[in-house]
This record gives sequence, structure tokens and C-alpha cells, in this order.
Amino acid sequence: MSVVDSPVGWVKKHIQKYVESGGTEGHEWRPGVFTLLLTTTGRKSGEPRRTALIYQPYGDAYVVVASHGGAPEHPSWYRNLLADERAEVQVGPDVFTATARTAAGDERAKLWKLMTEVWPDYDGYAEKTDREIPVVVLERTQP
Repeated sequence: MSVVDSPVGWVKKHIQKYVESGGTEGHEWRPGVFTLLLTTTGRKSGEPRRTALIYQPYGDAYVVVASHGGAPEHPSWYRNLLADERAEVQVGPDVFTATARTAAGDERAKLWKLMTEVWPDYDGYAEKTDREIPVVVLERTQP
């Protein structure tokens, strides 16, 4: 089954460059801002869905933010993870299976700060919406 990439034009191009280069191009999206590729299973279609997300390392895991630019609803990739917490992740050339969980409480506050240090716009997105923007931890699945 082929992967369906983000329908957003510039994101789709970013993903293609990332995949075609084996993660050597596109991993550093902007100076000091790194992205990973997240492939989830579509909760309705059952098809693999892939997007690119800004991340930060968190021990052996990776943190991403389900901001959707401050839209009133969660992004599709996050809703897919709520239905099935398993995902494929690519960080540079490293491709692995991960389990996703949503951070809460003090951990969420700490990780929110970590993410806004690399992408301050997250604070602006949070001001635009009534929902609490999820902070997601992607933990590598042990083989």
C-alpha cells in the first residue's frame, strides 16, 4: 500500500525531498529547526498517511506538537494516533516504529517549553485556539 503524503503543497514537496534523499535533505528544515516524518494509519481509510513535523529529542524519544497552526480542531495525524498509537518515524536516515503518547501535567509543561525554544510560534498558535494543543512523545518500539 502506498503512503499518502500531506495534501499541503509545500509540506508534500518537503516530504518528497526528505524521502528521496534518504533523510539527508529536509531533516534540517530551517537553520536549527529539524523535522521528522511521521506516518500514521488513517483512522477512516486505513491507509498510511505521512507528514513532516518539527521535533526535539527527549531522551531516547522525540517530541512533536499537534498545533495545526492554532486551528480549532486537532490535526488529522494526531486524531489518527488517538485511534492507533503506532506509527512509523523517520529522523534523518533513521526509520523506526514508534508508539505515541500525549504528555500531560508537568511533563507537558516542560516539553511545551522545549518545543517553543525551537519554534516560538507555538505560543501564538495556542493563543488562537480554545483547545489545549497536544504535545506528543514518540517512543521507539523495542524490536
